[in-house]
Amino acid sequence: MNCSVVIPVYNSAETLEPLIKRLGQVLPKVAKAYEVILVNDGSPDNSWEVIHELAKRHPWVRGIDLMRNSGQENATLCGIRAATHEVIVTMDDDLQHLPEEMPKLLEKLDEGYDIVYSIPSKRHQPWWKNLSAVIVKRTIAYVMGIKTVRDISTYKAFRAGLRKAFDNYHAPDVMVDVLLSWGANRFASVTVEDAPRSKGRSNYNFIKLVKVAFLVLTSYTTLPLRLASILGFVFIIFGFFVLVYVLFTYLAVGSVPGFSFQASIIAIFSGVQLFALGIIGEYLARMFERSMARPPYIVRSTVGHEQ
Repeated sequence: MNCSVVIPVYNSAETLEPLIKRLGQVLPKVAKAYEVILVNDGSPDNSWEVIHELAKRHPWVRGIDLMRNSGQENATLCGIRAATHEVIVTMDDDLQHLPEEMPKLLEKLDEGYDIVYSIPSKRHQPWWKNLSAVIVKRTIAYVMGIKTVRDISTYKAFRAGLRKAFDNYHAPDVMVDVLLSWGANRFASVTVEDAPRSKGRSNYNFIKLVKVAFLVLTSYTTLPLRLASILGFVFIIFGFFVLVYVLFTYLAVGSVPGFSFQASIIAIFSGVQLFALGIIGEYLARMFERSMARPPYIVRSTVGHEQ
């Protein structure tokens, strides 16, 4: 098979050279023709200079420099659209994803699957980060409608033909896994070894992970709107029972509890209303952002055999 490896790059000048060296040892063993596409996502360090030098030394390395930091998912989408081979592998730039594990993904993909995800046998990060990452991944998997794979990963292999499902997608909020699911229905996963981060630290904290989950829910599914409707129905029933309680108390006792009772009821119902309005506001914000037609990324320059 022929293989394109897409790697979004951000502040990774120190890890790019050893990563390319290891890929240069692995790729000839698994692909007849291959390329590595390094997408510089507005790195403030000298990552682009390193990419430029690597592309000069290795004819199978291509570099794409984005005008600004567009985000990992947007940079990955840029690389996927630029790939020229029939199979695409995406991975991170920090050497946590081992190039030596790539044959496992490709062998599984060769069994007839559309997408194959890697599942690390051991996670090298704090428990709270593992938990938050699992929640986000489960959210994405739910939106994708995947029942066979729950632990999705940025280290994956898939068929380039899946790009046809999102050729016309140009919104600024990108989630590559969801876009790929629009054209795929055969998912699989393999267990791989994962390395601890050798340099730098992850750009994803708990708040960013929550934002990603909320982005997925409000950009690719109507589940939050349905939740707001369900909450409204539940509290209509709750309000009916409150009315029954008030009438019963008035008829039996002759009075109804005063300020504290009313304040509690008002606070509950006001909170539910604000929650529902907030969800509607998020959807309006997504519509506003898409109506501006802001592109998901802008390419400044390229280097490599496709200049």
